[in-house]
Amino acid sequence: MVEQLDVRAVPPVGIDAIRAARDVLEGVARLTPVVESRVLTELCSTPVLLKCENLQRTGSFKVRGGYNRISRLDADERARGVVAASAGNHAQGVALSAQLLGIHATVFMPGRAALPKVGATRGYGAEVHLVGETIEGSIAAAVEHAERTGAVFVHPFDHADVIAGQGTVGLEVLEQVPDVATVLVCTGGGGLLGGIAAAVKAVRPDVRVVGVQAAGAAAWPASLEAGEPRALAHMRTIADGIAVGRPGDVTFAQVSALVDDIVTVDDDALSRALLLCLERQKMLVEPAGAAAVAALMEQPHRFAGPVVAVLSGGNIDPLVLLHVIQNGMAAASRYLSLRLRVADLPGALAQLLALVGSLGANVVDVAHSRITEALPLGQVEVALAVETRGREHSAEIIAALRDAGHAVLDGTAAS
Repeated sequence: MVEQLDVRAVPPVGIDAIRAARDVLEGVARLTPVVESRVLTELCSTPVLLKCENLQRTGSFKVRGGYNRISRLDADERARGVVAASAGNHAQGVALSAQLLGIHATVFMPGRAALPKVGATRGYGAEVHLVGETIEGSIAAAVEHAERTGAVFVHPFDHADVIAGQGTVGLEVLEQVPDVATVLVCTGGGGLLGGIAAAVKAVRPDVRVVGVQAAGAAAWPASLEAGEPRALAHMRTIADGIAVGRPGDVTFAQVSALVDDIVTVDDDALSRALLLCLERQKMLVEPAGAAAVAALMEQPHRFAGPVVAVLSGGNIDPLVLLHVIQNGMAAASRYLSLRLRVADLPGALAQLLALVGSLGANVVDVAHSRITEALPLGQVEVALAVETRGREHSAEIIAALRDAGHAVLDGTAAS
């Protein structure tokens, strides 16, 4: 984490540019709602509200910056079209913006990009090419395309017009929560964070603006400490929307001048936060979009309230969602992995499962084996994956199984 960042330079984007962007976005970007989170308010002992950019057009805040950037192109630039690179959210924001403005858009996406995001981008009228294994490869292809064809490259974050568009979120937060004390913002390249900070600090310099990064892709702490953008050697996180290996030059100047703090959260915390949003808030949020919630769950008494946590996006592949939900339940100790031995008698397995069910647990997987080298004659080994209500419930289940005479070899509440 980086504590109390120092003002190092005049930020490239100020409040006037953000207010101008708001005028441009009138009728294009939605005024997304702010909703109170009772569960987070109780956890943090201070009011917590969620700014729901997951309900924005295209499912994320990205249309704000994309439209503001593209709308300012002159006639010659519009005729040449635009090109972008993205794993999903920026791609959709650029595609819709270009469609609304009658401009041809070409988008390069990694070969691993989620099919729903690829389909949505094409649905907004963009020409999509799947290139490279990572976003860096897609960016290189997009830049080459721009140089070869004359198309205007629309950077996902490192441009003043993009930052100004994203900053309109900050203006809305100030109007919707006038007494806000802390704004938590997920952070990848820094466009959203820098834009929100510019809007908030210009009107309410006392409000703390805090960026939240995925620990497996946290380029900002080392960059800020070094005083210049530094690239990560590698990244690994479920939050692909904020997996950016190097801050931009423009966003670095913006963030280093205005942002108070940067914190990091690991993938388990992101999974738990996504699960909380889904279960308790009825909000579908992608892992990157849940980063601010994860920070509150990890350090509930760190941030002065009222706190506004920005839910930046809700675009997630259903298969990835399933995996993240399972990981979130495991991280919350709601899965119990059991390995035990029972008598090799007719009905013994059924009795075991009935006992687990009577204890209020849900068996999600069973493996039954008679062929194990160290297995005594007349016994079978059973491996169970059980859904529980948490760590205490898991301990109760293990104790009850032992009381019933079963040899529990291993019982681990996932954490």
